[in-house]
Amino acid sequence: MVHSSVGICSVGLAFPSISRSNNYYIEKYPELIAQAEQKGLARLFSLAGTPPTNEFDMEMLPYLSDPFRGTVERWVLGPEESSLTLEYRAATDALKAAKLSPNEVDLMIVASVWPEQIGFGNAAFLARKLGLVGAAWNLDATCGSTPVVLQTASALVRAGEYRNVLVVISCSYSRVFDEEDTVSWFLGDAAGAFVVSSLKENQGILGTKTVHTGALCEVVSADITKDKHGNSRVRMQMSKGAKALRETAAEFLGICCEGAIASAGVTLEQIDFFLFNTPTAWMTRFCTRLLGIDPERTINLYPVCANIGPVLTVANLYYAAQLGKIQENDLVLIYGSGAAGVAVASVMRWGNVVLGPDPLENSKSAKKSSQEISQICF
Repeated sequence: MVHSSVGICSVGLAFPSISRSNNYYIEKYPELIAQAEQKGLARLFSLAGTPPTNEFDMEMLPYLSDPFRGTVERWVLGPEESSLTLEYRAATDALKAAKLSPNEVDLMIVASVWPEQIGFGNAAFLARKLGLVGAAWNLDATCGSTPVVLQTASALVRAGEYRNVLVVISCSYSRVFDEEDTVSWFLGDAAGAFVVSSLKENQGILGTKTVHTGALCEVVSADITKDKHGNSRVRMQMSKGAKALRETAAEFLGICCEGAIASAGVTLEQIDFFLFNTPTAWMTRFCTRLLGIDPERTINLYPVCANIGPVLTVANLYYAAQLGKIQENDLVLIYGSGAAGVAVASVMRWGNVVLGPDPLENSKSAKKSSQEISQICF
């Protein structure tokens, strides 16, 4: 059976147990703070003594005097946690919100940055943990994964191949960057999940535009190293090609947003709310500046969770819905992009989406973050 109206019907979100403010690094690594401008994070986001040349540079400029480049708080995996445990929590919450049992999931698509095993994605491992009986596979589009998996899942349901698709996204940067690498200071961990199924008429995905980000293939690289116990592990590092992030950000955003809007048959002015992935403190300002939109029409979770890769899109979406920023039948545009992956924008008409429990309701630090979220729009 072919379904014409397909999209998100429930969302779950999970953060790890450890919250780290900037004071953690200031107290533990005072020598790195003193040398911060010669280290990785500063080299990644720097004008190297040259004047700003584009919109990205202009919005980045106010943050260059801060060794943390605008990062306030980040959540990282505890000793007993992993990308798989976070994925399980987010997936379980999304299924409960949708009132679906594992047996009713026809397909699960998983995008893990990074998976627990070298050479294998988390899909089969998570399917076993959840007790799924249907199909499960991995999809890799780096930090642009969320809109791409949504597009893929929606197309499969629309074509009648599957009825209910569970999408699970995770990011575990703390596993692949050492604390002593200042790049880790703007990175965090999290997982998100949503169920894609049939919605009311005219709701769901209306149009999508996706392009590859081959121009960013040299931004990051991965090496296999050994830990002190002789176990293999992945270690990431930012390369000299990071300058390309600044130079291509406007092009990718413009192409994808314009293409998605055209595909959906709407105009920029008709979009009620925008959900950008926000991997830097200034990304939201950059996007609103470039598109010429009212800052009240978006949300920025970066001060609460820093850069959590592809989960940023899910987190921004979750809290925009929780705070009432988006309502049923609103037109919503989501945008995500990642190095050596894709840049993609999708326009959807928001349905009656059910949210899982707020992952930041526990612990003193989490309650503080939840209060901060309630005050965040831009």
